[in-house]
Amino acid sequence: MSAESPLRPAASHSALARPLDFAYPSNCVAALGLLGTVALARLRGRGWAHAVGIGGAAFLAWATARELDPDHPASANAALPVAAVAGLVSRGGGLAPLLPALAVLSGLRGIAGTTGETLTRTDHLGLLVQSLAAAGTGGTVGALVAGAAPLLTEGGRSVTPLMGALLPPLARARGGSWTGALLSAAALPLARELTAPEPVQSACDRAPRAVRAGEVRRARQVAALALAAGLLTRQSRGLLPLAAACLTVAARRAGANLRNT
Repeated sequence: MSAESPLRPAASHSALARPLDFAYPSNCVAALGLLGTVALARLRGRGWAHAVGIGGAAFLAWATARELDPDHPASANAALPVAAVAGLVSRGGGLAPLLPALAVLSGLRGIAGTTGETLTRTDHLGLLVQSLAAAGTGGTVGALVAGAAPLLTEGGRSVTPLMGALLPPLARARGGSWTGALLSAAALPLARELTAPEPVQSACDRAPRAVRAGEVRRARQVAALALAAGLLTRQSRGLLPLAAACLTVAARRAGANLRNT
């Protein structure tokens, strides 16, 4: 996207598939940050599952911020270490919290329309699977974001993915996280800055047009609502990457507003 598109065009026409292109510095930051976080977690005595979970959450924070702030890769580069530190200082975790975080990322990607493609039937199936996985591990908020995404887009609408959010938890929810809750609590007061209108100049990955500012704003609005819902329902662990992304994007916007006053 724009001067530093984080991804290169894929052969498919999916609105969700976005492989990394290491020709862009921000993507290198993401890959190195993922590996470095896993290594640091292992050095701190975490098991492999927890270490990969912490590294995965840091990477998902980066990727989520790229969807919410396509013009500013620095927001994503900041979100990664914020999520990494939050994961390293908290207990618990593992791979299960990545499922609602991934569902949120996919849902926001579909809403923001950064690829320029319309959601396909395959995308609907993918969102349904992710919604089911998130709901099954107690991440109802993440399941709702993924499930509702096709209803918040201009084309490719479907209610099918939303059915996944109806699945009751198949495992006992262990979503509480004091670091995730703290990040959410820090980001929510900045919701006004996060969701205020802002021009977007980045080009879509697979369409000859710019990313639509209205769609990015809608994704930011959904992100803020998801954060609030996650905080109220104690699902902050699975939403930690989202909280880190919202915090850094909102902080970037708040800082810009201060400089302009």
